[in-house]
Amino acid sequence: MKHDKIGSVMTQDVVRAEYGTPFKEVARMLADHRISGLPVVDEDDHVIGVVSEADLMTRQVLTAEPWAPGRHFRALLTMTARRQAVKAKARTAGQLMSQPPVTVHADDTIAEAARTMAERQVERLPVIDEEDRLVGIVTRQDLLRVFLRPDAEIREEVIREVCVNALRVPPGSVTVTVTGGVVTLEGSLERRSDAEVAVSMARQIDGVVDVVDNLTHRVDDTDPRFDDGARQSVLDDWLHRA
Repeated sequence: MKHDKIGSVMTQDVVRAEYGTPFKEVARMLADHRISGLPVVDEDDHVIGVVSEADLMTRQVLTAEPWAPGRHFRALLTMTARRQAVKAKARTAGQLMSQPPVTVHADDTIAEAARTMAERQVERLPVIDEEDRLVGIVTRQDLLRVFLRPDAEIREEVIREVCVNALRVPPGSVTVTVTGGVVTLEGSLERRSDAEVAVSMARQIDGVVDVVDNLTHRVDDTDPRFDDGARQSVLDDWLHRA
């Protein structure tokens, strides 16, 4: 099953800074382009960090209320506190940036990028090529566009990828309706495992919000009491389909 790739939703014309870009220039770029962050690149366009509005605000807050810990407490400073102390004196993008950068590749799926954003708690991901050079940037808003897919388009993909390509069931065996991104599957299948596969695959279709399972089955091949010979027949059938 094909998922939309990051390359299909990323912004290719990326606003970027270099290590030596002055603090005020970074602030100006964020304001002029109405963005909340940008990647920092080296002379070969490799991404070395990311600067966000939060990084700039951290500097302003710490500068406004300077605090110099005594010698006894310096050894107790956390790594985060040390980084914030450095940012309090930052004058360039390189000194402000958060590193190492969290990046994705253009051929990664939208689902993979969304998972990375959630796990790393970031709002944007620089997109890099095979040589780790910057080729684009993707934001949370870009990833949310997938949920704007028309219901008719989602329905066509569910029928094609799930019913026809994966399950290979006769036309009309499964009725697929989509309303507001919610997929409803109705009909009768031979085996319970087929129904479970259908629901699982439908959930993975880009743009699907939820799946309503109204499928029935004739044989419960997941039951431990299911005849071993019949189980092998099911396995052989799946291998044949693959």
